[in-house]
Amino acid sequence: MTPLDKPLRRELQIGEQAYTLIIDPDGLKLVEKGKRKGVTLRWDALVSGDAALATALQASLGEA
Repeated sequence: MTPLDKPLRRELQIGEQAYTLIIDPDGLKLVEKGKRKGVTLRWDALVSGDAALATALQASLGEA
C-alpha cells in the first residue's frame, strides 16, 4: 500500500453544492468549495468512537 504522507484533495458534489475533501495523515476535512472552514475528523477520534459522539453533539446543538 502507498503511505499517506501528504494531503490528498478531491472535489465532490453533494446535492447542488461542491465540496473539497482533504485527506491527510491527521484525518480528513470536508469544506464547502471556496470556503476555509469545514468539518474536521481526526483519525484517532474515528477509531475510538469519539467521532460518533461529537457528531451527535453537533446535531443536537444545531437543532436548538
